[in-house]
Amino acid sequence: MAEILKNILIHRFDGDEVFLKEDIVILENRVHIWLNGEKIISTMCIPMQQDAHAVGFLLSEGVIERVEDIFELKIAADGLNVFIQAKINENNLQNLYKEKTLVSGCGGGITGNTQNVIGIPFNTSALKIKAKQISKNIALFYKESELYLKTGCVHKAMLLFEDGFKISSEDIGRHNAIDKVAGKARLIGLDTSMAVLMVSGRLSSEMVIKAVMHSVPIVVSRTAPTFLGVKTAQIHGLTLIGFARGKAMNIYTHPTRVLDFDSKE
Repeated sequence: MAEILKNILIHRFDGDEVFLKEDIVILENRVHIWLNGEKIISTMCIPMQQDAHAVGFLLSEGVIERVEDIFELKIAADGLNVFIQAKINENNLQNLYKEKTLVSGCGGGITGNTQNVIGIPFNTSALKIKAKQISKNIALFYKESELYLKTGCVHKAMLLFEDGFKISSEDIGRHNAIDKVAGKARLIGLDTSMAVLMVSGRLSSEMVIKAVMHSVPIVVSRTAPTFLGVKTAQIHGLTLIGFARGKAMNIYTHPTRVLDFDSKE
């Protein structure tokens, strides 16, 4: 397993005092994803949960449509190469090559899923959640983020399921964090159409599209959405919630999935 944390010596300025202290920083690295013998992408990320990251990315892009279509999944001994043999959607793979949209935000992410999302069915998930459950879990969001507490340098994504079970992932890139947590859930057979996705970053269109591609019906962030993020959620049937802080939140689309929501005209 590749090293992910490094202790370094820094100069700390605090008021009128300057002193040397040890600090912990994240080690990011370039991880290469190989599909059917061909390297299709290299991404800067934290080299952990590489199998989930690769699978989540390929599912997010629609290159692989189901986990069951994967024949083989291996991580190289160096932890920096992931090899997958799978049945693929050739059109979506070509869209990834052709589009290569540089996504907003950190991590230098690339996506082709702006085209691949066309034709994805409207989300009709029956999942509902109470506002107080959202507030409770957002309050715990960073407190349960091990790497964030140590370094302050990562984004987090978490899937909260109907029975209270939750899984999470952290990465320097907010897109990577979603791919990792979605890939992890899909690899162990969890139904992401009955989960709430909570993220640390803003809700831009490509973040929302990742939720669409994994059939996630509710997406929550402590920060803001973009207009295209809201429009994408509205079109595809997602409940989009931003500025979830304390007991307050903004529900931008499809509010009826929040049980105690009472619309005021």
